[in-house]
Amino acid sequence: MTIASRIDTMYQTESRRVQATLIRLLGDFDLAEESMQEAFAAAVKQWPGQGIPDNPAAWLIKTGHRRGIDHIRRRQTARDNLSRVAEDEPYTPEPNTDQIDDDLLRLIFTCCHPSLAIEAQLALTLREICSLTTEQVASALLQKPTTTAQRIVRAKRKIREANIPYEVPERKELPQRLQSVLKVVYLIFNEGYSSSEGNTIVNISLACEAIRLATLLAELLPDGEVFGLLALLLLQDSLRHARQDANGELITLEDQNRSLWNQEQIRSGLTWLARALELTPAAPYTLQASIAATHAKAATSSDTDWARIARLYQALYQRQPSPVIALNHAVAVAMRDTPEEGLKLLDQLAGHKAIQSYYLYHAARADLFRRSGNLAGARTAYQRALTLTQQGPEQRYLSRRLTALDSAR
Repeated sequence: MTIASRIDTMYQTESRRVQATLIRLLGDFDLAEESMQEAFAAAVKQWPGQGIPDNPAAWLIKTGHRRGIDHIRRRQTARDNLSRVAEDEPYTPEPNTDQIDDDLLRLIFTCCHPSLAIEAQLALTLREICSLTTEQVASALLQKPTTTAQRIVRAKRKIREANIPYEVPERKELPQRLQSVLKVVYLIFNEGYSSSEGNTIVNISLACEAIRLATLLAELLPDGEVFGLLALLLLQDSLRHARQDANGELITLEDQNRSLWNQEQIRSGLTWLARALELTPAAPYTLQASIAATHAKAATSSDTDWARIARLYQALYQRQPSPVIALNHAVAVAMRDTPEEGLKLLDQLAGHKAIQSYYLYHAARADLFRRSGNLAGARTAYQRALTLTQQGPEQRYLSRRLTALDSAR
């Protein structure tokens, strides 16, 4: 592997940690991002001739920190920031790796501070932790990009002006802060598990990052919903290698080669789920993990216990009513009973504005129409779904479904 390739790989795996530490050192989100980018640009120029440092992350942090201080010194309007960064501040040549990891956790809790609205917490964390574009964040949150951009800008301003601390809360404060953090980690995983746009289904780096963060949270706070979330992420990620073929094309759960499922992850997920069930058997993430576990335990698609899955989705809806959960419940009912029963439930969601722009709603209707023999209805629904997704493999999958319908005429 060339040095350029190694730097590119390092950017994918380390940039979020480097940026999180620079935010702590420089006290400014935008300056930290700019300095991180400049540090990687410096690496591209210097490492081919000088070689890769023994501790690349430490080098990037040190370089980014210097660039950030240079920017602060040049900004006449940033004298308050300059006073917080001593001119002769020593640089640690080998930053503590554990501290770097902690910075990412600190950043999550900062972004999820209770003084920020939940919408701002989610948008800011997805933008800063995952380096998603504003458009990707908006897609993940089912929002308009302009609305999301405004929330991110206002959240950064509030953190700066209110001097929100960059720290992990004390243990007694964790419970009240935990739900926002868990939701953010879940959304990070969702973007990694099924990218909102582009030509790949899975962003492995994001999915692994979410699992790592959930593991850190499980170590930090032994809470049932933390265990439930970690179980859910492990069980869902265990399907990764079966979800696409050698060409990167989408394979649905029904058609997956289950021998490719990661059995070690499944066992680990089931272990965490058992711990969650002891503490929070009916909590939302634990219920979702129970659904994922039911799928994971089925040796074949026909062995799936759809009756149990339908009951679990019904229980989940009672705890956390949303049109997306209602959509999944309808699909489970269709698989348990008949496509027509599922379509009746989906018709009840037609009045929800957000669900009408959710491509999976139309894809589910198309599949149930196809199973029921209503090819015209399936074609219309597939076409609608195709206009709403920005992900290449999903677009090609829907196009193949449409082609198969035309062949069946």
